[in-house]
Amino acid sequence: MKKRLKLNQILEMPREIDNKESKITILSFDEMLIENYKGILEYEEFYVKIHTEIGTINVNGYKLKLEQITKDDIAIKGIINSVDFERNVEE
Repeated sequence: MKKRLKLNQILEMPREIDNKESKITILSFDEMLIENYKGILEYEEFYVKIHTEIGTINVNGYKLKLEQITKDDIAIKGIINSVDFERNVEE
C-alpha cells in the first residue's frame, strides 16, 4: 500500500481517484459538485442527502435540483443555505 501511495504522489494523482474519497466542489451558493458518491438517500426540493464512502453529505436550501447525475458524480443546483457532514462511525 505504501508503494502505491508513493507512486501516486510522484505522478501527482488526486487522492480521490485512488481511494474513492469524495470530493466536494462548491462553485457558488447556487451550485455544488460531489464526486465519488455512492447513492442518493433522500431528495426533496429543500433537502438532499447523499451517501459517500466515508459518510453522509446533507445539503439544505430551496429549489434544489439534481443536475448532471452520472455513476460517480452529481451536481446540485438551487439556493444552497448549508452543507453538513455525518461521518461514518468506525467500530
